[in-house]
Amino acid sequence: MANEASSSTSLTVDEEDEILMLYGSESGWVDPLSHCDHLTSLSSDLIHIPTPDTPCNRCQHPAENWLCLCCKEVLCSRFVNKHMLDHYKQNNHSIALSFSDLSVWCFSCNAYLDAQAIMPLQSVHFTAYVLKFNEPPPLRAADCIEITDNRAEGSTSGN
Repeated sequence: MANEASSSTSLTVDEEDEILMLYGSESGWVDPLSHCDHLTSLSSDLIHIPTPDTPCNRCQHPAENWLCLCCKEVLCSRFVNKHMLDHYKQNNHSIALSFSDLSVWCFSCNAYLDAQAIMPLQSVHFTAYVLKFNEPPPLRAADCIEITDNRAEGSTSGN
């Protein structure tokens, strides 16, 4: 009996899928990682990507699709036919971008990545956002820098 309890502490991928389906984004705030050891597998050209309305390359499902950031193949999510998850398992391509919400997921880390904070992901996030919304993404508060004009404060420089 003790062996059964200790072996049930780690979840299988299917059990993780069930938990995600039950709780998903409604479970609360997700804090994405600002670093990932799997970024070395990224495609060298992430500026030229398929449009967000591209169907799954395997089943042609029109929605809930992900872009593999290693080979740029578009495949459906674990909530449709799990083709992106299968792709990860078969090819060890860890990082994918969701065309639904433009989030980036690392299958190896089992975590979301902050695509706006991680330099190698910034271009693909920017490109996907423009393709999806026909405008550049808004600046995040952390990206905004307050610029002060010294003359407006009554000081002069160089005098």
